[in-house]
Amino acid sequence: MLRNCSALSRFEPMEKILNYINGALLAPISNEFIDNINPSTGEVYSYCPDSDERDVALAYDAAAAAFPAWSNMSVNERSNILLKISRLIEERNDELALAESIDQGKPLWLAKLGEIPRAKSNIHFFATAIEHFASESHAMGNHAINYTLRTPIGVVGCISPWNLPLYLFTWKIAPALASGNCVVAKPSEVTPMTAYLFSKICIDAGLPQGVLNIVHGLGPKVGSAMVAHEKITAISFTGGTKTGAEIARIAAPMFKKLSLELGGKNPNIVFADCDFEKTVKESVRASFTNQGEICLCGSRIYIERSIYEKFKIEFVAQVKALTIGDPLHESTKVGAIVSKLHFDKVLSYVSIAKEEGGNILTGGKAYKPEGNCANGYFIEPTVIEGLGSECRTNQEEIFGPLVTLQPFDTEQEVLEMANSTPYGLACILFTENLSKAHRVAANIKSGIVWVNCWLLRDLRTPFGGVKQSGVGREGGWEALKFFTETKNVCIKI
Repeated sequence: MLRNCSALSRFEPMEKILNYINGALLAPISNEFIDNINPSTGEVYSYCPDSDERDVALAYDAAAAAFPAWSNMSVNERSNILLKISRLIEERNDELALAESIDQGKPLWLAKLGEIPRAKSNIHFFATAIEHFASESHAMGNHAINYTLRTPIGVVGCISPWNLPLYLFTWKIAPALASGNCVVAKPSEVTPMTAYLFSKICIDAGLPQGVLNIVHGLGPKVGSAMVAHEKITAISFTGGTKTGAEIARIAAPMFKKLSLELGGKNPNIVFADCDFEKTVKESVRASFTNQGEICLCGSRIYIERSIYEKFKIEFVAQVKALTIGDPLHESTKVGAIVSKLHFDKVLSYVSIAKEEGGNILTGGKAYKPEGNCANGYFIEPTVIEGLGSECRTNQEEIFGPLVTLQPFDTEQEVLEMANSTPYGLACILFTENLSKAHRVAANIKSGIVWVNCWLLRDLRTPFGGVKQSGVGREGGWEALKFFTETKNVCIKI
């Protein structure tokens, strides 16, 4: 039986989240805490550590001390510990899903069926992948042989965002740990609860002290201290492009390795020869899953003119049918926006769209559910038409339940519109013409192209964007290569 927004008995009232440093749960050195707000109610329900550079230094020292033993541990031993962590995530799926829903505002069913199982899969995948991570050799006839060594790079920093908290947290730390590094990690201060619960899982799994250290707190205090720390050798960051640019500004002169997965303004291209019913359904899902707070959501929908009106009518009808409200209710499809600050940002773009001449087809307003969620941060799923490709609404990342519709006439025209933004993370493409699919995919400037689907992920594939959507790739061998140093050894025969 799902409970209402005020039912938080799984957590102690006003619980203080703690840092995880050297295998222990610790209050921040400042002993100061930040309010952690349930976005569905607008009320404080726990407290997040307000850590600073002293906590980062303590975490680094613990990681550095643990590195020799962890990096020299056999691959099989490291794998077994990570597999135990994976199993404990699976066993505690319901607890973690509830925490994620309360903390971030997403529907409970989404966390339970998708995001927590994906976190488990992240750990499991890299725990097994490391056992098959092989290096190459190159023979020079009978004169010499070259072989490649890949070794862990030391203490690395992992900074994850608030939209898919445990999913993306584990996506970063799993390859780092599997390849023998020790980690100082910072989850978002907006959604810290599942990282805290993950700390307890690591303790229960017997992860050696100091191998993983989780420091909670604000980006300007904790994140900046991690980036500037002279002995943290690499930074893996997922978040906004502006923050990514600041990280690069500080870290690049220090010659740190950088993996930056940044913003997106993804096009969803619908050709007239698509499977219409499946396309509309998948487009709605790609627009509004997790309240549109996924960097991979398709926020600009381009529809071939011959089916534009038909698509618009059906798409808007399905969007209007989405249930908004209490994330803990099974029927809810659109939950709460993650914070008041982000709530205000998304609504500000509705005003911008109106000023730019946009016509709101549905939504465009705050939504007030009845009962305990009346003061939560809810926004109606919003669909807007009548805007050009170069306007702010179609150029800037909004990261919420707001999409635009535009017709197009030719393949070349839609490619120009799709490629017009400074971002290049993902693209969604619907057509039954195989040649067209290949041709358009090849000419889209993005790191990922989904054809007749969305968010269908294989963990073996490279993940990342181009232009202002990021630098580097995560996933599969790419992640393991990032977290290792490559050395060529040449032996003359």
